[in-house]
Amino acid sequence: MKRLAAIFLGLFLMISPSVALANSVVGTDPGSGTTITVSPNTVSVTTSATLIDQANTLTVSDSMGNRVDDGSITINDVTAIVGMKNLTNTGVYTVNYTLFAQNDDPISGTYTFTFNAPVAVISPTATPSSTSSDVVPTANSSTDTLVYGLLVAAVAVFLLLVWYAIRLAQSSKKKRKRK
Repeated sequence: MKRLAAIFLGLFLMISPSVALANSVVGTDPGSGTTITVSPNTVSVTTSATLIDQANTLTVSDSMGNRVDDGSITINDVTAIVGMKNLTNTGVYTVNYTLFAQNDDPISGTYTFTFNAPVAVISPTATPSSTSSDVVPTANSSTDTLVYGLLVAAVAVFLLLVWYAIRLAQSSKKKRKRK
């Protein structure tokens, strides 16, 4: 019975999904908490997993709660992008998002950026955007710690199972010798 329980425990630990594989936000543009002086054409949120094309929401609103995005959401692999209306008022703008990756829980969140309107409003000219292959996801230290902790736990369980298997093999040999 103990042997069967050990086998099931080992299999469960090997095939259960890891929290370290969960989708997370790895970047925003404009960056969270930044101050910009040029009205952005788009606002984007980049995640660590490929996003699905449906059900994602990404909105931008001013300090009065009025939407300033144009409602056109585009998904480009790991990045959700929403088009923007021309910003003319200085203030704090709030980005709200709910993003879905295939076979993963949705990510919901909010961040803000500040726009300082220039004396004369200038819309930026279109520049080629980088491809998704140029985006390098960066993990934060808590994610690294979690991954290392799970790795140490998996190695410990593996070593415990090997020790238990050797002990069972040795005890069965002793029983055979007694007969």
